[in-house]
Amino acid sequence: MAGRGGGGAAPAPKQDELQPHPVKDQLPNVSYCITSPPPWPEAILLGFQHFLVMLGTTVIIPTALVPQMGGGNDEKARVVQTLLFVAGINTLFQTLFGTRLPAVIGGSYTFVAPTVSIVLAGRYSDIVDPHEKFLRVMRGTQGALIVASTLQIIVGFSGLWRNVARFLSPLAAVPLVVLAGFGLYELGFPGVAKCIEIGFPQIILLVIFSQYIPHAIHSEKPVSDRFAVIFSVTIVWLYAYLLTVGGAYRHSPLKTQLHCRTDRSGLVGGAPWIRVPYPFQWGAPTFDAGEAFAMMAASFVSLVESTGTFIAITRYASATPLPPSVLSRGIGWQGIGILLDGLFGTANGSSVSVENAGLLALTRVGSRRVVQISALFMIFFSILGKFGAIFASIPAPIFAALYCLFFAYVGAAGLSFLQFCNLNSFRTKFILGFSVFMGLSIPQYFNEYTSVAGYGPVHTKARWFNDIINVTFSSKPFVAGLVAFFLDNTLNRHDDATKRDRGYHWWKRFQNFEGDSRSGEFYSLPFDLNRFFPSV
Repeated sequence: MAGRGGGGAAPAPKQDELQPHPVKDQLPNVSYCITSPPPWPEAILLGFQHFLVMLGTTVIIPTALVPQMGGGNDEKARVVQTLLFVAGINTLFQTLFGTRLPAVIGGSYTFVAPTVSIVLAGRYSDIVDPHEKFLRVMRGTQGALIVASTLQIIVGFSGLWRNVARFLSPLAAVPLVVLAGFGLYELGFPGVAKCIEIGFPQIILLVIFSQYIPHAIHSEKPVSDRFAVIFSVTIVWLYAYLLTVGGAYRHSPLKTQLHCRTDRSGLVGGAPWIRVPYPFQWGAPTFDAGEAFAMMAASFVSLVESTGTFIAITRYASATPLPPSVLSRGIGWQGIGILLDGLFGTANGSSVSVENAGLLALTRVGSRRVVQISALFMIFFSILGKFGAIFASIPAPIFAALYCLFFAYVGAAGLSFLQFCNLNSFRTKFILGFSVFMGLSIPQYFNEYTSVAGYGPVHTKARWFNDIINVTFSSKPFVAGLVAFFLDNTLNRHDDATKRDRGYHWWKRFQNFEGDSRSGEFYSLPFDLNRFFPSV
């Protein structure tokens, strides 16, 4: 109590005013950015880790497609080998001459639907011999991919996509990037649950190694979090092998054995010891206009989805926002990647790997050199078929467990761009909420309709037209990005307050390559090629 003779109680000290976190053009706390590679031993291990992560999609897509095409284990092993080989080449091209971001270019689920449509086409239904049918379908797929690649090559290298990307604001980018990650939720825990005794321990160990152990054991150099994938996959893969040889699945249903056992992929037996994939290995491509149009629609959807993933990678590589001219250049090189898919015969098109983008966040290593090393691993293990097939035989639920974390990281990168926007604006709330909701709801309608009826909501006599509409509106990031982009550029866009609300003023100086000095550091072409191919 204060004394009676005093002047009363002293006023309480003034509490510090709460300040929002400052906006960051580059993500802080990243250990190695694009141009700062880790030491060679660490870089090699990290590159191998990227190789392990991309194997999931590389194996899962051919495993689903090749049997429908009429192929067996031998054909499946050769397609996996080819897809891995071309992915290595495309990743090197993208990191050297494309965006120059640490982006892995691999197989894409977007191209699965038009490939299945080619499989079901009437011109292959009368072929009795399965191997002959596989070759004919593969050649048809090659022709469709070769034609579809021209879309991204023209849109990218002509600068057309640069002109579109100039109108992209942080607000319009949020739904696109968010659903590029969160929109793949059906590939996460549903895949884990196909063999819960393997998939769920993988999730738990990955979280423990990456999040808990680094805080419990303080070390000078991060180890458990940086190599969490190698540690957790090795432990669970060994556990799955022990279950397999111990007879745990001896009397289980065939589907359970395919998902849980380590000896049911058929890749090790089907893969040759040494084989170098080469163009036209399945024969001369065949061309059909309808199939080409359907694949071109998938190529356009892939272009939009890859734009969202590229934007997420810039964040986790601690780079500045991607200049539109560099993004357009990267799309052009992705088109060349799809052309190589068609020439070599991968049965699938290429796009930016979302899971590898998430791995950048887990390791906090956004080094270009690491991803280039991973590309060399892809090429090496695709040529040494047996060795590559051993790693490719990791059970799919283990990869699905990795997706639960990596896809979440990419979605979170999209949410992080809200820091540039005014979240107290009702315009912002409307565009953000409506675009994300429609991005989830419209593809859900298309997918539910297809699962019940066996064909999409658009079902005319023109099969190519059906495929174009059904493939396009089955993509969550495409629908969300399209709605957000349209609304953001038509609702009071020229109002000064709106420009600040949508965060465009933060990204405006990066619209031109020379607008920020850091752009040259991250995105300039090697070998002084910028003199001959300047970015604008």
